[in-house]
Amino acid sequence: MNRHLSAATAVGGADDVAPAWDGDNEQWWDWYMSLAENPDEAVGLMEVPVPDPGPLPDDDAVVAELGVPYELPSGAVEAFAADGFVVLPRVVSPGAAEALRRRLADLLGGPGAAAGLRAREMLWLDDPLVRAAVLSPRVAGIAAALLEVEILRLYHDSALCKEPGAGRTPWHHDAHHFPLDSHDVISTWMPLQPVPAAMGPLSFARGMDTWRLVADLPFDKVGTSYDRRVSEALRVAGVKVHDEPFALGDVSFHSTLCFHTAGANATTRARMVLGATYYADGARVIDRPTMVSGDWRLFVPGTEPGEVAASPRNPVVTRTPSGCT
Repeated sequence: MNRHLSAATAVGGADDVAPAWDGDNEQWWDWYMSLAENPDEAVGLMEVPVPDPGPLPDDDAVVAELGVPYELPSGAVEAFAADGFVVLPRVVSPGAAEALRRRLADLLGGPGAAAGLRAREMLWLDDPLVRAAVLSPRVAGIAAALLEVEILRLYHDSALCKEPGAGRTPWHHDAHHFPLDSHDVISTWMPLQPVPAAMGPLSFARGMDTWRLVADLPFDKVGTSYDRRVSEALRVAGVKVHDEPFALGDVSFHSTLCFHTAGANATTRARMVLGATYYADGARVIDRPTMVSGDWRLFVPGTEPGEVAASPRNPVVTRTPSGCT
């Protein structure tokens, strides 16, 4: 029995995810993080330098920066289509990253008694700086350009704070999570500080079709066997894993089909990330969402399974010829 599961979600076998999630999404994250395999022995935390971002810009300056379209490097669209992900340099300036980091820290509040991964979604509804970031011509525009889709909608944003000593995020692909009937779904991962190897950068299994190698593995809603089996299957198949540190300003974008994981934060500094997920306009909610989708009705309220996902909480971002909104 997994202590994070309710009586309703614990029913059935370990691979039975048919029940709807009946908690909130913070509880969902506690459950999902418990499915990652971590070493038994304690690891000492590494001191990491705190970068000097220079003068802190005000909100208007950050919004203005994010309003400038980003010029994709040559081959980025092709690399995304082949690998399922791309990491882009200098998407945000050090000052903008620090301003967003401080804003997310304020919105999340201080860590609880048992620090782990703290997460909160839909901050864009309440905070204008987060709203400007996730709907910006720069960030959302890159997402549209990489997918080569003219009109996207926001599924949700996410503030993810992995506290010092917090463990791994299990191997997964987002197609298992997001209850959408489209593969034109993309997520961004914007770390708001440098992420050295010891801090647990997001890591990606190369190959848009790599998910097929593990498609038949049974999911484990109770323990860590799925995480372990995916890791072993990728190793046996010789799949290359991109597991590189993120420099300040680097932002990654990954497909809903891309298998990815993140290491433990073995440093003394919290790892703060602003994430967002976008999907092609016209996508529908799948007929049978499961507990793996968490409280999905928070993100597309008033939408029933089988209906088009186009609630007021899913604003449109459009692609222009320059690849921006």
